[in-house]
Amino acid sequence: MKYAFFLFALIFAAAATNAQTVDKKSITLDGARAVIAGAKAYAIKANAPGGVIAVVDDGGNLVALERLDGTFTAGANISVGKAKTAVMFKRPTKFFEDVIKNGRTAMVALPDFTPLQGGVPIMADGQIVGGVGVSGAMSAQQDEELALAGAAALTGTAASAVTFIDSKTVVDAFAKGAVLSGAVNGENYMVHASRREKSGLAEVHDLDTDLIYVIDGAATIVTGGNAVEAKTIEPNEHRGASIEGGDTRQLKKGDVLIVPKGTPHWFKQVDGTFLYYVVKVR
Repeated sequence: MKYAFFLFALIFAAAATNAQTVDKKSITLDGARAVIAGAKAYAIKANAPGGVIAVVDDGGNLVALERLDGTFTAGANISVGKAKTAVMFKRPTKFFEDVIKNGRTAMVALPDFTPLQGGVPIMADGQIVGGVGVSGAMSAQQDEELALAGAAALTGTAASAVTFIDSKTVVDAFAKGAVLSGAVNGENYMVHASRREKSGLAEVHDLDTDLIYVIDGAATIVTGGNAVEAKTIEPNEHRGASIEGGDTRQLKKGDVLIVPKGTPHWFKQVDGTFLYYVVKVR
């Protein structure tokens, strides 16, 4: 009888312990090496000029790092910071860069926080098992592309995986203008929920074709011609004060406009609030 009671107590204690703990997965050194290999393979495919790839575990501790030839020396610290931020806050670092750009600058005061595009969490079986950060590629967008390719190499996510974005997220994105999806697993597109309330600068994208679908509002857009006082703001991206020449069109709800890469375009006038999707295809 005493033995049965003792056995029952042990079973009860074990059950109680299991109810108070969880099984956690974390990336291993071999897994980190697989992530780095995936990012490097994408870098070669995309002709990236360099980059530092850092992989951390689910606690933000560095597991592995590799610096590609030609990358600036500060890239190592930056890439580790991106990876740690993605893990500790459970979001891609571009989310925080966009939040700060939209006015919440107080976030920069957070400790151990690197709100720069190029860090993503690594998922396995529905859990965050680590993070990967990349710094020093051709652009911030390419940093993120390499990071996503590395994460996909570990999880085996197919490039054609379905992306679902719920309606609330879409509405919130249109409230401030934000990227909904971008360069996932090496895909050559980005989807923007765009919002304008005034005219902007003339834009020229050397690599991206813009597919514009108007959700609401009206605007005047000029395409073609020559961008006035054009300046390069980052590789393959140029901005100007206005456009000389070109074709002028009135855009309204339901309209679709396709602007080929290399074509100057300028929202000359915006009437009220203008909401539109932009799918950037490279």
